[in-house]
Amino acid sequence: MKNKILTLCIAISIGATLISCKDKTKEAEATAVEPVAETVITAVKYNVDVSNSSIEWKGAKPTGEHFGTICIETGELTADGNSVQSGTIVIDMNSIAALDVEGDKKLNLEAHLKGTVEGKEGDFFNVNEFPKSTFKITGVTTNETGKTILSGNLKMKGIEKNVSFPVTVSTEGKTLSLVSETFAIDRTQWGINFGSKSVFDNLGDKFINDDITLTIKVKATKA
Repeated sequence: MKNKILTLCIAISIGATLISCKDKTKEAEATAVEPVAETVITAVKYNVDVSNSSIEWKGAKPTGEHFGTICIETGELTADGNSVQSGTIVIDMNSIAALDVEGDKKLNLEAHLKGTVEGKEGDFFNVNEFPKSTFKITGVTTNETGKTILSGNLKMKGIEKNVSFPVTVSTEGKTLSLVSETFAIDRTQWGINFGSKSVFDNLGDKFINDDITLTIKVKATKA
């Protein structure tokens, strides 16, 4: 009897741990576009240091996952102390890189993601037609736990949606650092439907998860 109770307790503990881990990556709900934030008079302008900034991504399917980076091409932010006020980031979609594979597998995956393979241009990001994505800040709030929540209009493949996610912002000397918590977006909200079980029927276990997880890391220097 004691062994049964112990086994049950262990199972409950493992289940709780798995649920807890899953909840750490929150999905940023895609909502209607919001007005872009205006710069306040007291705000300081910062130019994004693209060599020290990037977006980390991860996608998953039943048989595994892929992860990598995307480069920020240009960007500027304004901040009043440690509070970001406004800004725009331009993302170079041609820079999509897969870091979990090498050789031909790496080249083939990156080409598929970019849409540079003939006949598969629209599967993912179609960089020939949509070489840039943008994120324009629409507001900053503080949630009930005291976290800073950054909201902005994310435009990919010609589709623009507002998303919100927690960030940590700090300044030191002439440098501003903005790092997001890892969050997820539903790619189908931007028309990225390839392998989506919610869009196509009869995929069986040959589907790709709708959620893409992102972590944004930005360094910027006072203009």
